[in-house]
Amino acid sequence: MKKFSTLLLATIMTFGLVACGNSGDNAGSSEVQSGAVSEEQTGTSAEEQTSSAATEQTETSVEEQKPESITITCINGASEEIELEVPFDPQRIVTLDAASLDILSNLGLTDRVVGTTTPEAYLADYVTDAANVGTAKTFDMEAIMECEPDLIFMAGRGSDYYDTLAEIAPVVRLTVSGAVVEGTYENAVKIASIFGMEEEMNAKLDAYNDRIAALQAIAEGKNAIVGMCTSGAFNLLGNDGRCSIIGNELGFQNVGVDANIDTSAHGNEASFEFVVEKAPDYIFVLDRDAATNAEGAQLAKDIMENDLIKSTDAYKNGNLIIMENAGVWYKAEGGFTALGIMLEDLEKELLSK
Repeated sequence: MKKFSTLLLATIMTFGLVACGNSGDNAGSSEVQSGAVSEEQTGTSAEEQTSSAATEQTETSVEEQKPESITITCINGASEEIELEVPFDPQRIVTLDAASLDILSNLGLTDRVVGTTTPEAYLADYVTDAANVGTAKTFDMEAIMECEPDLIFMAGRGSDYYDTLAEIAPVVRLTVSGAVVEGTYENAVKIASIFGMEEEMNAKLDAYNDRIAALQAIAEGKNAIVGMCTSGAFNLLGNDGRCSIIGNELGFQNVGVDANIDTSAHGNEASFEFVVEKAPDYIFVLDRDAATNAEGAQLAKDIMENDLIKSTDAYKNGNLIIMENAGVWYKAEGGFTALGIMLEDLEKELLSK
């Protein structure tokens, strides 16, 4: 009897252990099955969830690193250099000059331009939805205010408006003078930095180097008269304003004016006898009246086709060059695409011979 009791107890204990073992296996199986259902329901593996979380964390980290504002160097209404704090990555922009609109178009940011002055033809397609806020010389202040800009860009023109504009939004005023290529590159990178796009802009900056070098090879050892036709007169231009790329960066020796004479606005009027006396290898002419669409104005071609100019070697050798895209030369100098157009005008005349 004692043996039977002992045997019975052993049997009960054995079944108890088996039952406990099966219970543990079922629990583990249930957990795995539950996990499989969860994964199937979400359609996302643990690895994918981890990767997604890491990506979100990285994006959040990058977003947190963006500054609210940055400080750039530009000029004020009195053309004094200043350090200006501007919002980083502004969303609503007003442009009052062709050069800044040009650079923004190269950065793919013209969808942020909510207001602009009447654009040059080559930029018109980029700002079809932007409000018109005036002309290159006269700004519509009420229209600018209605645009509610985060940032305003302007160049040399309209300096009298600067202080009033600065009450609406920070005003980035940038110009180029003398060194057109250098100034264009510098301003392009400066504008790009406001949007954190310096790398994108720098990638474009080498585009013109070979073209400039080819024109420099033509200019080596050659002299030139650089001028502007306006209101029927011929004005001499130096190396301090419009068309200064010809003397300063392409390398033609500008024999028209003394280097110390200011010609940055519209040049200094000169006689055609003076041009003959200087015996230039080349004569470059900017037609201001064509650039401004002046009604009834005499075109530069008609002004320059006179007996005195025809007597020069420059004319006889086919080296009287009138800029084809006068509006770009006169109003868009400093723009990145504008620079390419200016080079093309010169290439057509200088490299085709």
